[in-house]
Amino acid sequence: MDVELAPELQELRQSVRRFVTHELEPLARQMDDTNAAPPELVNRLRQGGFLGMRLGEEHGGAGAGLFAYCLTMEELSRSHRYFTLVVDYSSGLTPSAIAKHGTPGQQARYLPGLVEGRTRAAFALTEPDAGSDPAAMRTRAHRTNGGWRIDGRKHYISGGGSADFILLLAVTDPEKRARGGVTAFLIDRGTEGFHVTREEETIGSVVKLAELTFEGCTVPDEAVLGEVGGGFAIAMGSLTDGRLGVACSCIGAADRLLEMAAEHAQSRNTFGKPLAERQSIQWMLADSAVELRAARAMTYDVLRQLDQGKDVGAAASMCKLYASEMVGRVADRVVQIHGGMGLVRSYPVERFYRDIRHYRVGEGASEIHRMLIAKDVLRAAGGRQ
Repeated sequence: MDVELAPELQELRQSVRRFVTHELEPLARQMDDTNAAPPELVNRLRQGGFLGMRLGEEHGGAGAGLFAYCLTMEELSRSHRYFTLVVDYSSGLTPSAIAKHGTPGQQARYLPGLVEGRTRAAFALTEPDAGSDPAAMRTRAHRTNGGWRIDGRKHYISGGGSADFILLLAVTDPEKRARGGVTAFLIDRGTEGFHVTREEETIGSVVKLAELTFEGCTVPDEAVLGEVGGGFAIAMGSLTDGRLGVACSCIGAADRLLEMAAEHAQSRNTFGKPLAERQSIQWMLADSAVELRAARAMTYDVLRQLDQGKDVGAAASMCKLYASEMVGRVADRVVQIHGGMGLVRSYPVERFYRDIRHYRVGEGASEIHRMLIAKDVLRAAGGRQ
């Protein structure tokens, strides 16, 4: 189910798929048995050139564009969602923000370890009583002599329990908040007053979400990333990239699920003939193929527009919303096609079914994206009046 790609992107897809098939798929099967990441995973991803791939060559990265990065995430997600998370830890919001807004000292301190696989980063925004709403954020940073004192709590932080450092957003001006009153800080694991107070298992495999507590956590002025008051803008600047990365991850997972369903339908016989000859099964396959094709075409079109420097408005939200809900429908059909086998823990179909549920919540819940899309529609309608 390919949508036409430029030759260099076609070559990239083929290269990544070979790597995933030969190097990563055996690890995915191992993770299905153990529900733990193999120790050699990070090193294999580093050797494959996937760590820090969006960082510039001056930082040791590959300087890959957004389309190439998203295509890589699509191919990795055909095997195991966790692979995309490890790559994102080294190329996602926090590393990209440091590369774009960090001082030379911050870049030299943090980026090489991410590219080499020695360290891992996390992004801490969500709070127990605020979600991702900056207007309700309670974590505060107060000026001290030569630095800042941070107090507050963040939760549901992906990778926060194992991160070597985090990018934290805290309120520095309660009056301004999202309009210049939120500041970004880089905080090392082990900093006094910074504690991982809890890690929680999730519906998905391997991944844990952490609660981070800050009690009198003191950091120097050098910990501020970018300008004081510019933290929310730093976070918002990476939203389009993150949404499209998720959309492509959903597309990759749906593509693999559909392949497994088609193979199973042809090999499984019931009442004297293959499942593939049953109209009900054919319709589930057909509906899945149509939705997958639509998601891929829409997402690739937006990526091409971004490559051309165009303003895509709420289109990235449309891609994330549609792709994340599409893969949920595909996964449900594929479990149904597999019958009892689709319910068995440690079988790939069952694991995919659990893992993809995250996509409708993470990187902005579906309801948030519908609000953003509606605002874009209403804004355009108002401009035509």
